Amino acid sequence: MDAAATQAMRAADALPATFNAAYWFVGRNVAEGRAGAPAIVSDDGTTTYGELDRLVRGFAAALLARGLHPGDRVALILPDSLAFAVAFWGTMAAGCVAVPLNPLLTPLDHRSIVDDCDARTLVYEPSMTEPNVACDDCDALRANEALALADTTHPLETYAGTHRDGFAFFLYSSGTTGEPKGVVHLHHDMWICARTYGDHILATRPDDRAFSIAKLFFAYGLGNGLYFPMDVGGTCILSTARPTPESIFAQVAKHEPTLFFGVPTAYAQMLAAIEVGAQADFSSVRLCVSAGEALPAGIFERWKAATGLEIVDGIGSTEILHIFISNRPGSCTPGASGRPVPGYDLKIVDEEDRELPVGDIGDLLVRGDSTMAFYWNKHERTKATLQGDWIRTGDKYRCDDNGTYWHAGRSDDMLKVGGIWVSPVEVEGALSAHDAVLECAVVGREDGDGLTKPHAYVVLKSTAADSSAVEIELKAFVKSRLAPYKYPRWITVVETLPKTATGKTRRFVLRSLAASVETTPQLR
Repeated sequence: MDAAATQAMRAADALPATFNAAYWFVGRNVAEGRAGAPAIVSDDGTTTYGELDRLVRGFAAALLARGLHPGDRVALILPDSLAFAVAFWGTMAAGCVAVPLNPLLTPLDHRSIVDDCDARTLVYEPSMTEPNVACDDCDALRANEALALADTTHPLETYAGTHRDGFAFFLYSSGTTGEPKGVVHLHHDMWICARTYGDHILATRPDDRAFSIAKLFFAYGLGNGLYFPMDVGGTCILSTARPTPESIFAQVAKHEPTLFFGVPTAYAQMLAAIEVGAQADFSSVRLCVSAGEALPAGIFERWKAATGLEIVDGIGSTEILHIFISNRPGSCTPGASGRPVPGYDLKIVDEEDRELPVGDIGDLLVRGDSTMAFYWNKHERTKATLQGDWIRTGDKYRCDDNGTYWHAGRSDDMLKVGGIWVSPVEVEGALSAHDAVLECAVVGREDGDGLTKPHAYVVLKSTAADSSAVEIELKAFVKSRLAPYKYPRWITVVETLPKTATGKTRRFVLRSLAASVETTPQLR
């Protein structure tokens, strides 16, 4: 895409200076005649846009009555529920800043983030954290209290007159490096994602019913499960249930979504269940989507064979808010991330920021108007990540002659083996093609000579398999599919891989495990 196309997607060129995201995604639907349409289907039942609008404005009024001011932060530790939607949109309707937190973190981690964002109010589900994670000058509201306040407080007449470039919400990154960062997003950012990925890839429509395995506190899940369907007056299907294959299949059967969003690990787990006889009816679904990490080609092929549906894979980030490279429905390239989403520019550069020729692996930079403003309280990290209009994604990529982008791992995951870059994603793709492998992750490990070689951690489909025999078989299998220097010198069979709550493999944990194992010089 050329620069002119990206400029046409700038919020400043399309939106008025006064713009409130909560009004766009909630109040506007009522103003345009969709008050009776179902906005949210959840454990609490069905909530229409008219009912949601009243609750959102009621919650906003309650915040202001409790002494909050525009710009104050409101932390949310909530499951995917009506309470989340009311608190998230209601905070912005008041002109305040919503900060959803990962409910699976420890109370100590919650307290650290609440302190970091300097929240004035915490809205929480008691089963997910403790009220004392709120600091001394931060009120704590249980989820049911928040809903009661929203329902009984006289609603604001109008949504706050925020600026399109004002702070709307923070998302704390999932922390694959071990350190969550507060990513600051503006009121126009969700609108940009809806005009790019929502319009051009999902082609969302009012009769869509969206169900996302990725939860709402996660950037990917927030778009999938909340603002993409609400952009067009569609329906959000929200569930507090843990996303096991059984619970996912039950939700799909009960609520018949048209848009289904998963992550590679979840697709692998669902396939494993289907392949041993679980019943899964995806006939209502018109589009399956994956992101979070690269989708192996083998999972794509098996899912299509099992359900008749493609998985439209793509890559996004918390910093850019949603997906900026994607396959296209009906023309997916298995194993690839796809092509740029209209509205985003891409370039691949070397260590000195020189653009690389087609086919070379380098660092991916992206330009688009949904990119974060900065990292909260992390000035130096912001400067290292943002370069004018461009943002360093931290991903290694290559682009082929057809303009298709192929993920080659995170920048700090790439392995230099014998002086040659090796993509752990490529090795994982080869391992995943073996019938015995459920999922796997490859990291670098130094041998006895201090040279880096691939080390694979593998979860097998059958716990009864002989791990020693499988290790020999898998090494030979990879050698038969890839250049010999790429095969994993070590394979460790594990019951599960360490994951973030959003389904990404915590590679830094595996790197630490690999580094703690004794090695010998003769391993090559």
